[in-house]
Amino acid sequence: MLTQRNFAMSNKNKMPNTNAPITMKDIAKEFNVSVATVSRALKGNPRISENTRNKIIAYAREHNFCPNLMAESLRNNKTMKIIGVIIPQFTHFYFSSVLSGIEDEAVKHGYRLLVAQSNEDYQREVETCQSFYENKACGIIVSQAKSTHRYEHFQRLIDMGMPLVFFDRICTGINSSRVTVDDYMGAFSAVEYMIKTGCRNIAFYGSSMKMEISKNRYNGWHDAMRKHGLNPDNCVKIECDNRKDAERLTPDVLKMENRPDAFFAINDDTAIGIMYTAKKMGLRVPEDISVCGFTNGQRAVACDPMLTTVEQNGYEVGRLAADLLINKVEGIVPIDKVEKRVVRTKLIIRGTTKTINKQ
Repeated sequence: MLTQRNFAMSNKNKMPNTNAPITMKDIAKEFNVSVATVSRALKGNPRISENTRNKIIAYAREHNFCPNLMAESLRNNKTMKIIGVIIPQFTHFYFSSVLSGIEDEAVKHGYRLLVAQSNEDYQREVETCQSFYENKACGIIVSQAKSTHRYEHFQRLIDMGMPLVFFDRICTGINSSRVTVDDYMGAFSAVEYMIKTGCRNIAFYGSSMKMEISKNRYNGWHDAMRKHGLNPDNCVKIECDNRKDAERLTPDVLKMENRPDAFFAINDDTAIGIMYTAKKMGLRVPEDISVCGFTNGQRAVACDPMLTTVEQNGYEVGRLAADLLINKVEGIVPIDKVEKRVVRTKLIIRGTTKTINKQ
């Protein structure tokens, strides 16, 4: 039986473990040269013979060598242009589209991204902020976790001179630049449309009212109902912002004597959970129940019927957030100047809502 030590000794001249990243030190050992020689060869330095350069470059490519740019910048006393990004979840379509916008804008200006997810965990968010600061990020773009209840970690970054920009889930307790979508008008327009199709009892499924996006979407729903003479106090209001909970809670709602004839959900996943629950219970969508979400992600067009929803334009949110941050980092805008950008929403009408009868 080979131990890890004698396995390494017996395989000294064999192919390295392809699962382990190869380093310049490994390449130097293979060719019996210095690490500096390897570095120069990989950069095409003419001081290294063409034959040696070609061999080293070929070996590096064959073994998928990837240089550690951050470490190299530290060795050369250069400042890496790195932006730290904290998002709640990688798997969420909206956050991935925001990240695409951030990356495209950052790359255009010569910046690289260091990305982490809080996974909706407050403590993880705090630790990530500290890590980004210690690793010399130029600035941080963040959408706070649902569980965030204290904001000292954000204020500490600002006090230490770190440029900070919020997007989507903004922190009202911190005076910092932010990019949001027009959550109020997005919700208002969606609910008003359903009212115009004949819906009168529209349920609201939202997140915790500790978050501004929940408050704004709730207020849009509430005011649209009031505008058309409907009493929102008589409608169902539930804290529910994911498909699993929607499928668990909706059966009881649909069994009510005065059941809703429509649902406005804070995101697409919740809306899809409502829709499939209604269909399982023998209700027709949209003939019996209308459903509207908020995101316009890929799942909105993958369900049957396709989902009416509010387009958030996450890409533009990300692009604007990166633009605000880079302007602060590069001194174009004073670091303590608070700037606010609002991205307009758009109602995307599909098959889960009825059409307006034109008389």
